[in-house]
Amino acid sequence: MIPISRFARGLIAAASMSAVAATAQAQPAFPTKPVRVIVTFSAGGAADFTARVLAERLSDVWKQQVVVENRIGAGGNIGVEAVVRAPADGYTLLLASAAQPINVALYSKLPFDLFKDLAPVALVTVSPMALAVHPRVKEADLRAFTANMRANPGKLSYATCGIATSHHFAFELYKFQAKLAALHIPYRGCAAAVADAVGGQVDTVISSLNTLLPHQAAGRLKILAITSRNRSPSAPDVPTFRESGVPELKDYASSVYYGFMAPAATPPDVVAKIEADLRKVMTLPEVVQRVAGGGLEVAFVSATEMGATMRSDAEQLRKIVEFAGIKPE
Repeated sequence: MIPISRFARGLIAAASMSAVAATAQAQPAFPTKPVRVIVTFSAGGAADFTARVLAERLSDVWKQQVVVENRIGAGGNIGVEAVVRAPADGYTLLLASAAQPINVALYSKLPFDLFKDLAPVALVTVSPMALAVHPRVKEADLRAFTANMRANPGKLSYATCGIATSHHFAFELYKFQAKLAALHIPYRGCAAAVADAVGGQVDTVISSLNTLLPHQAAGRLKILAITSRNRSPSAPDVPTFRESGVPELKDYASSVYYGFMAPAATPPDVVAKIEADLRKVMTLPEVVQRVAGGGLEVAFVSATEMGATMRSDAEQLRKIVEFAGIKPE
């Protein structure tokens, strides 16, 4: 064996340390400072709730503060633009929702390109919607209700939580696919829409399942179907639109979802780490329980699937905008 001098050993050690340092510099730990999550809705809603529940848990995982910042206005576009203009380093994230592809379909010009300027990270929660009718409506299922609407075009009325909301688009998609006509009565918020459905001022309403379930339990409304692709654990006996037996609705799906996006140039390894940490956090029993307590459901979807979902939604929503003549308020 050839002996190694103390000087040579020092050179080898120094080289090894330099290599480790270079590797650490090439793949820095994330995060090393506080992270911002921009929410495009006001405090207290489902988007804000999702952001705050996950910010708390991510703070524990990352050992760094995760701050939720509400940036409202222009249908959410102000908040989105703030993230687009932020440094692409993973320290500014968007709490994205179904509202983003809606805006892509609604607005001919936006100060950003959703699919070029932002990178999907993961979808995390969903708020199931359902169609409910007033008890005076005789039909007991969506198939019979659809047949009644076809036999009486334009005579039945439906309430939504507002023009160009996810609930509005869910009903317009129903009309579009099943070739129906009905009178739209938009409200400023779901509470007023559901209240008038309970009071019998309108025949039917699409709102969050969590909001409708107590009214069904009290006999004030009948829930006919859930808009999501799959049945909800909160109401496993309620069928989906797809299961209604109406052939035109076999591919129907509409949901209010929430997830995370980052500036497009964010390093892929940082995006991958955030996605992986979100996946872990969403399996925590405490998180699942808190999400359910807020009327939501855990629905983790990877970055790749999230991007495909939002692109597909935007294309479908463009057709609905043209079909229904929807204009942003």
